[in-house]
Amino acid sequence: MRAVMKTGGKQYKVTAGDELEVEKLEVEAGQSIRFEEVLMVIGEDGAVTVGAPHVEGAVVEAEVIEQFRGPKTISFKRRRRKHSSARRKGHRQNLTRVRVTNVVAG
Repeated sequence: MRAVMKTGGKQYKVTAGDELEVEKLEVEAGQSIRFEEVLMVIGEDGAVTVGAPHVEGAVVEAEVIEQFRGPKTISFKRRRRKHSSARRKGHRQNLTRVRVTNVVAG
């Protein structure tokens, strides 16, 4: 069974056994978590259930593997011509790696 779920302002297409990197969740490693914002469920027989906006009673269950920081991204700004001004700024996003254990349709 497959599902489209929403967390951290992003949507993810998941099946049981998938590993995802999502925005940081306030859950410790080893604990389980339930995502209740399921937008669409695709059953084993190919039946598609689309929510408006969420599928009633559908849940994605997952286990938190680790909390970590993503790769560094660099933002570089430079003024043009005579100003000779430059600014370099780095950012690392806090992420959570989860493993989907089960997709439950409502």
